[in-house]
Amino acid sequence: MGEAGEEESAAAPAELSRQAELDEQRCLAEALDAISSLVSASLSATLFPLKWQLIRDRLNRLHAGLADITVPEGDENGEDRWEAFSNLLLDVAAAAREARELVPRSQGRHYGGGKLRLRSDLDVLAAGLDAHVARLDEVYASGALTRARALVVPRPGAGATRDDVRFYVRDLFARLRVGGAEMRREAAAALSEALRDDEKCVSVVASDVADGVGVLVALLEFPDARVQEEALEAVSVIAGSDAHRGDLVVGGAIAPVVRVLDSGAGSEAAKESAARVLCRLTENSDNAWAVAAHGGVTALLDLCTNHGASGGELVCAACRVLRSLAGVDEIRKYMVADAGAVPVLVSLSQRATDDAARIQAMELLAAIGSGDSSAREAVVQEGAVESLVRALDPSCQTQTPSSSSSKVREVALRAIDAICLSPPTSTDRLLAARFLDRVVSLLRNVDTTLQHCALKAAHRLCQVSEEIKKAMGDAGFMPELVSLLGASKSPEAREMAAESLCALVSVHRNRKRFVQDDRDVARVLQMLGPDEEKPTPAKRFLLSTVMHLTDSSSGRRKIMSSEHVRNLEKLAETDVPDAKRIVKRLGGSRLRSIFHGIWRL
Repeated sequence: MGEAGEEESAAAPAELSRQAELDEQRCLAEALDAISSLVSASLSATLFPLKWQLIRDRLNRLHAGLADITVPEGDENGEDRWEAFSNLLLDVAAAAREARELVPRSQGRHYGGGKLRLRSDLDVLAAGLDAHVARLDEVYASGALTRARALVVPRPGAGATRDDVRFYVRDLFARLRVGGAEMRREAAAALSEALRDDEKCVSVVASDVADGVGVLVALLEFPDARVQEEALEAVSVIAGSDAHRGDLVVGGAIAPVVRVLDSGAGSEAAKESAARVLCRLTENSDNAWAVAAHGGVTALLDLCTNHGASGGELVCAACRVLRSLAGVDEIRKYMVADAGAVPVLVSLSQRATDDAARIQAMELLAAIGSGDSSAREAVVQEGAVESLVRALDPSCQTQTPSSSSSKVREVALRAIDAICLSPPTSTDRLLAARFLDRVVSLLRNVDTTLQHCALKAAHRLCQVSEEIKKAMGDAGFMPELVSLLGASKSPEAREMAAESLCALVSVHRNRKRFVQDDRDVARVLQMLGPDEEKPTPAKRFLLSTVMHLTDSSSGRRKIMSSEHVRNLEKLAETDVPDAKRIVKRLGGSRLRSIFHGIWRL
């Protein structure tokens, strides 16, 4: 038998290999044909059109993945992997053929077992196709199969047509669906860059790419960190689009985004992108419920706890999301009562090393504390008031006094106003924390914004009680209010300062203190000069202040001895009621004779 036998034995494996290759090609062709046939037939379905659209999206994804495959060269296990892949092909073809019988049932002529049965069968079909897509993705991810062609479509230039953009984006999604690890990294990076640079890309992804949002959502939990980060960046851009933000919610993006935040393995860049996505999604309060339902509150508070000392954009973004969530009453109550949000935020407002994180924590405390009374009480009991008052001291800033630390003090004042002064509560704790000393100091600040916030706080405090007015008089508010009245160009600030001064001198002890300084009395009278045709609101409060001063003999003497007392007479002559009453209190005709004597000099 010799040489002939050897040739026959060598030919047998080659023949088997050729036969196996033919079988593989036949299985692939049958699967592709079955998918194409079902896609075409499904277009005639009139019942449950949205479900059929989802099914077609999955079929197209399968077709794209199967149409362009090859076994990597030099793969020793190629035959074994082809055998496993052939099983997938057979299953896909069988599923597509079985699904054909659902088409006539969806054409409205007859329902088989009825609409409920048809709905259930379509759901089962969609779930089965999802499983086949997942199997195909696993095969490609393992490197067992790769795309036979890897032509790179160039990115369209500026001003490109929508068709050019659509072609480019669809090619990127084809690579994301079936490419190897490196191809997916490159495609994800190119997609996120295109989305950032061209608004048309956002619309194309949401509207023109089959299951485009679904592909990105699936990549949010992709094991490769670079792919995940780029997918998060792409989703973040889409979340910034008012027109297509809802597509992410419908596509199920919230749950995987929250899991990225909650994962101990995710990179900080991925977590920052995930927090930005939630910031944008929760601009719509309806989405706040979905974030909370998927554990978002706990995940975000854990970020504030674990990264709070270093602060940074991650913590700031987490606080912004929590602030959006706190806008929903029920979620805010959960944050306070069950999630332990308040102690985390108080700690963050104290220990964060950068101002931005402290500011975000303070603003969130204010948002929580300005809600219902129980939330406000929880904020106060955790020491938030004392923490905020300490933040007003420049020596306690994380940086040297600057525009940044001024912003911290401004936000702290606004937070105190929201928690303690609107309406007035916990003022005893404010006084015990030396809040009045801080406010007096800030009234002298050259930063007009900060000065205005301090003035607003003083204005509110004047309306709380007589005891607080006395304390404010003792703390030195009255001279500072007079100085501010003389220096401020803002009508609103002048009015608040004048009203606050009027409220303080309505208290006997403060009046007695005020008239001891000739200069302050003279400056008030000077500001009553006829600068305007009609008295301004600030001037009316100043007249009321002078009226209070006339309640004592010492006050009347100081007024009559001032060189600016003539301003009162001029106002009285123009029939300003308060000025006429003051003149009458001061002695009427006697005062007029004094005026005339002064004017003759």
